[in-house]
Amino acid sequence: MSWRPTATLNALQRRAAMLAAAREFFAGRGVLEVETPILSSAAVSDPQIESLATRVAGMAARSYLCTSPEYAMKRLLAAGSGDIYQICKVFRDAERGRWHNPEFTLIEWYRLGYDDAALMTEVEALVGCLLAPRRLEPAERLSYSAALQRHAGVDSHAASDGDLTESARRHGVVCDAELDRDAKLDLLMGLVVGPRLGLDRPCFICDYPASQAALARLKPGLPPVAARFELYLNGVEMANGFHELVNAGEQRARFGQDLALRRARGRMESPLDEHLLAALEAGMPDCAGVALGFDRLVAIALGAAQLADAMAFTIDNA
Repeated sequence: MSWRPTATLNALQRRAAMLAAAREFFAGRGVLEVETPILSSAAVSDPQIESLATRVAGMAARSYLCTSPEYAMKRLLAAGSGDIYQICKVFRDAERGRWHNPEFTLIEWYRLGYDDAALMTEVEALVGCLLAPRRLEPAERLSYSAALQRHAGVDSHAASDGDLTESARRHGVVCDAELDRDAKLDLLMGLVVGPRLGLDRPCFICDYPASQAALARLKPGLPPVAARFELYLNGVEMANGFHELVNAGEQRARFGQDLALRRARGRMESPLDEHLLAALEAGMPDCAGVALGFDRLVAIALGAAQLADAMAFTIDNA
């Protein structure tokens, strides 16, 4: 067991400089820095994310460490905060590895009047600012469907479940035939497509399947796609953003669908965030929001091959 930090002093100095640059970037654009609680009475419903639970003395119900400040920040938006950002620690269970740590840092922000396309432009600007003096080529914008076709050889809209299983097999990925369609798509995106993205310039994947909209609104047209994007650099997912869903009824229905899927997968069922749903009911302004993995961006800036090189201590020596 080593008491020493996993990152070098040079890495920690670069990290501090990037934090300062991020705050300067948002201050220059008139975006307010906010802080929201790390502990919440509700947990995320996303079937892909596991919350960490704890007990607070004197409270009967469990509390949950936030997996993202999203819900609380949306309550601020509904209360009239205007454009806001936050740099904070978040926590996700069962995430540990080369590019994962159960505790990590997000930069999350929301821009009123923006859609997903406009926010992608700002994400690119922030990333360019934080990676300076490295010069990035202009980002590629590629639809989810086009990315799957190019790198996995399948049409995400028309492929059968069997086609997805076969594509995974061809690329050396073990794919249980019993997995649902979205789980198979996630495997292909995570293990086949993602590592091939953003190798020579940043790459935004946009127009996700409607079934993977999460908290994003749907775009008009057929087939339906979500106003959602992810940013990739050096084959690593860096950010996840939405043109935000503001309809409380639809959001409640989606939470219900998520919980049903969690039940089907044998996952923990968590209480819904009724505070968020009440805020949506009261009226949240039209906006777009994004969460960017700060530790991963520091690692990219350092030319590091793992997250541990960008953090003072990982879970293994915390």
